Amino acid sequence: MAAYAPLARAKLPVDTASLAQYLLGKTLVRDLPEGVVTGIIVETEAYVIGDAAGHAFRGMTKRNRSLFLERGHAYVYLAYGISYMLNVSSETPGVGAGVLIRAIEPCEGIAIMHQNRGVERLRDLTRGPGRLAAALRIDAALDGIDLCQKGLLWLARGDAEPDEIGQSIRIGITREADRLLRFYIRNNPFVSGPKSLNK
Repeated sequence: MAAYAPLARAKLPVDTASLAQYLLGKTLVRDLPEGVVTGIIVETEAYVIGDAAGHAFRGMTKRNRSLFLERGHAYVYLAYGISYMLNVSSETPGVGAGVLIRAIEPCEGIAIMHQNRGVERLRDLTRGPGRLAAALRIDAALDGIDLCQKGLLWLARGDAEPDEIGQSIRIGITREADRLLRFYIRNNPFVSGPKSLNK
């Protein structure tokens, strides 16, 4: 396993859209009983302050309270009763906003990811937020965890900055759907979404 250092919270931008871009190229680390699973973040979506498409739009609830934690905490929720989604809280304490981690490029623990997902194609393991969560076995038990320190799930520094970052509208939403708040590493095969959005 490579040696990883956690992201320092002090270096995380205190701005949701900026954080969504900053997280590209960073490493997501999941510690499982069978071993460590890691991947490079290649696609994110920002759900900014006052965003009608964001879960924090109507204020804090028991379900979304992790979105209001200091930046760098996990907000995990179940979408449509089917798939878990991993988000990173992105503003100052008490302000609700977050970054959805949409896709990672698998690095370590690929055999564990295959077992968790039950698929053969490497490209399909973690391309999309639901697939990503299933591959890393991320569920509601990890909601609220501090991603800036080593633990069951955390964020680590990346080896290199992305060559080129693309930007597009977000995927699968109806409210404020035209906002350019999705960010991705251009030409990375593990980015999700239609080709028309990944130029």
